[in-house]
Amino acid sequence: MNRKQKMIKKTAKRAKARLNKHTAPTIKKYVSKAERAEQQAKLEAEAAEQAAAQETTDATNDAPVETNEEKAASVN
Repeated sequence: MNRKQKMIKKTAKRAKARLNKHTAPTIKKYVSKAERAEQQAKLEAEAAEQAAAQETTDATNDAPVETNEEKAASVN
C-alpha cells in the first residue's frame, strides 16, 4: 500500500469510529408502572375516540337513499 492509500484508509476508519461513537444507545430506559398506565390510558382514549367517530359516520351513512324510480312511484 502506498502512502496515499494508507492515509485514505486511516481517515475512513476515523470517520467510521466517529459514527459508531455517536449512535443512540440500544438500552431502553426504565418505564415505571405509572407511565405505562398513563400510556395505556391514552391509547384506550384514542381508540374510543376513533370508535365514536366511526359510529357517527356510520349513522349518517345508514340513512335510506331513494332512487329516482322510488321517487316517481311515491309522487304518483
